[in-house]
Amino acid sequence: MIQTDQQLGDFLTSIKSQAHLAIDTEFKRVDTFHPILCLLQIATQSNTDCIDILAIKDLEPLFDKLYQQDSVWIVHSARQDIEALYCLSKRLPHQLFDTQIAAHFLNHPAQISYQKITELLQGVLLDKAYTRLDWSIRPLPEAAIEYALDDVRYLLKNYTQLRDQLIREKKLDWLMADGQDLSNIALYTPNLTQAWKKIKGLTRLPKSAHQKAAQLAAWREFQAIASNKPRKWLMTDEQLINYSLNQTTLSEQDKRTFEEFLSQHPYLIKSRIEIDNHQPPSNQEKQQKNQLQKLIQKVAIQYNLDVALIANSKTLMSYIRGNQNVKFLNGWRYQILKEELNNAKQS
Repeated sequence: MIQTDQQLGDFLTSIKSQAHLAIDTEFKRVDTFHPILCLLQIATQSNTDCIDILAIKDLEPLFDKLYQQDSVWIVHSARQDIEALYCLSKRLPHQLFDTQIAAHFLNHPAQISYQKITELLQGVLLDKAYTRLDWSIRPLPEAAIEYALDDVRYLLKNYTQLRDQLIREKKLDWLMADGQDLSNIALYTPNLTQAWKKIKGLTRLPKSAHQKAAQLAAWREFQAIASNKPRKWLMTDEQLINYSLNQTTLSEQDKRTFEEFLSQHPYLIKSRIEIDNHQPPSNQEKQQKNQLQKLIQKVAIQYNLDVALIANSKTLMSYIRGNQNVKFLNGWRYQILKEELNNAKQS
């Protein structure tokens, strides 16, 4: 395991010419808002090693390599790994191949695990013994380090097989386009105006309580970020809903803090929760949805795709209710659907 700046420098020199980087991370996120990155595992065609992020003083050389224009990240279920690294680097990868998404394009289950896809492709059964380990402890057990390294040892082999099949089915460009979506900075930067989406049980709220709920959610998010604590440690969803309904009241101190927060963020004063699209569909909407599902099913069969990869039920209802920003109206999805959509409009 790499634990000094010198060792890191030597490792980076050894992979200088390698552009394809199989990457995995181990992080801790039990009592913090942001993940604490503990380990970074990297495998290339020539080298595989584990970097002790907590021990390295200067991570900039590592970030320079990771975020080079020509570096291609090969990751399984990449979003949390990207986030954990973004919290330290404030950078996002230029090119990404997510083997979980790639497997879905090839009709494997949408959330297939790294262990399962490795078993299917390589015939290797991986140990799951350290799934819940506290990766911040030092020294780490040798077996735990080997477990972490296994998470990248087979990534390149999986990548090669999945990529080759995607090329044969003419889907590689689709996969890479969806990988670019994961490099959207909005995924990794908290948005106070959208904090209400983290609340469970919103449908219990009458419209008269929506504004206060949105403001309380923004305030909770702001405090969680500032204190680096899980949002529900500061206020549970149940408490937030009760405050919104005026069934319970904030303490005097919290009330002052809340009012001060709103005065500093005046754009939140008129904020609303937009949950109209979550209302039950009408009979007409159900009929439209069924027609669209049949259309998409036809195209999915033609291209050997899971229907959900093109559009799920929620996306279809959003489209029916006037949202023109749904994913299937853009990119490769629209290219394979546009003829059927046009025919449906004319019929």
